[in-house]
Amino acid sequence: MLLLLLGIIVLHVAVLVLLFVSTIVSQWLVVNGRTADLWQNCSITVGAPNAFQCVTSSTNEWLQSVQAMMILSIIFSVLSLFLFFCQLFTLTKGGRFYITGIFQILAGLCVMSGAAIFTARHTDWQLTTGDVSFGFAYILAWVAFPLAVISGVIYVILRKRE
Repeated sequence: MLLLLLGIIVLHVAVLVLLFVSTIVSQWLVVNGRTADLWQNCSITVGAPNAFQCVTSSTNEWLQSVQAMMILSIIFSVLSLFLFFCQLFTLTKGGRFYITGIFQILAGLCVMSGAAIFTARHTDWQLTTGDVSFGFAYILAWVAFPLAVISGVIYVILRKRE
């Protein structure tokens, strides 16, 4: 049982690390060797292919929704880990970790929503004429989604033993 708990905690911490890195790092989009992220709206200046203009994301509502979803996913995942430790010591024998699992599944759904919005709308502020590709932080967000949902399902299935 101790090994199972350790494995679940390691999975949860790995999801948290993936969420933090994907939210903070400036590698969501790579355009001609330059990077763009959730916090700056960077684009190539028309007429000057080597000029890269960055403005804050306050002009794009969809980008703010991606930011909100990623931050909410981190908050839900941290709350889930905190609730897991609280329930570990207060839950009666045979009880299930429903609240912990629900918060972790919500974290997974938030990161999925944020990454899906970014996937659908990233062309609104990046010209598709250049070499545009998704960065590693974007990929980490998509990797965090199934891991968060899987760990949430594990929490819901898990029963407390002695």
